[in-house]
Amino acid sequence: MHSDTRSPLALKLAAFGGLFFLLAPIALIFLYAFSTEEKSFQWPPPGFTTKWIGVTLGRADVWDAMALSLKVAAISTVLALILGTLTAAAVARSKFFGRETISLLVILPIALPGIITGISLRSAFSLLDIPFSTWTIVLGHATFCIVIVYNNAVARFRRTSGALIDAAMDLGADGLQTFRLVILPNIATALLAGGMLAFALSFDEVIVTTFTAGNQTTLPIWMLEELVRPRQRPVTNVVAMAVVIVTFFPILAAYYLTKDGEHTAGSEK
Repeated sequence: MHSDTRSPLALKLAAFGGLFFLLAPIALIFLYAFSTEEKSFQWPPPGFTTKWIGVTLGRADVWDAMALSLKVAAISTVLALILGTLTAAAVARSKFFGRETISLLVILPIALPGIITGISLRSAFSLLDIPFSTWTIVLGHATFCIVIVYNNAVARFRRTSGALIDAAMDLGADGLQTFRLVILPNIATALLAGGMLAFALSFDEVIVTTFTAGNQTTLPIWMLEELVRPRQRPVTNVVAMAVVIVTFFPILAAYYLTKDGEHTAGSEK
């Protein structure tokens, strides 16, 4: 006898309703990016045009903000991969006094409201007389990017059997060879997924950036300013559409890279 695994109709309707609630506003962004109306969100849009894509591509301020966001996201991701991986290795593969406290402190920045992190960083920069620059934004973004990489890496480290490392050492491999040939292949997809998620979060971060950017303008800050004082409202929607696309693919790739993580070599030993 086979049990009926079909979901009730009410549950399906609730699921579709939740998806509609989440995705409808994003669909409106795409819709208004092609609207012929440039000063208001008229519904339904009076007409559709692709001219705003060309206008957006011709805006130097958009390209400058895009370049800064990409630069900050790339540097923040590299820092997060290095520091997050090293911290995860120490916490997952070693036993020492205060290990759980360190683990808690590492994940604390992503648990705190962004405005708390932003105010704290701004106060610290002012106290140390550090001028606002690209690096202050990077430091702000690294506080939560490290957490993303750390969570992915520590979970994978804990599923990787220590017997594999011991076997490699017994066979004559040194520390670097063990890392390159045994550890890295087992954690590579987790690191790649963590890096992609960190990049996506950094690319569209607003709150912490507001407190650490000074006079610099990342793409999300540019969008926020354009919504307050719009010149060509559809241009903002075109940029928002680009941000959705840029962040969607790393998140999708991260999902596919980590969904089979339970098959890590030696995880059952």
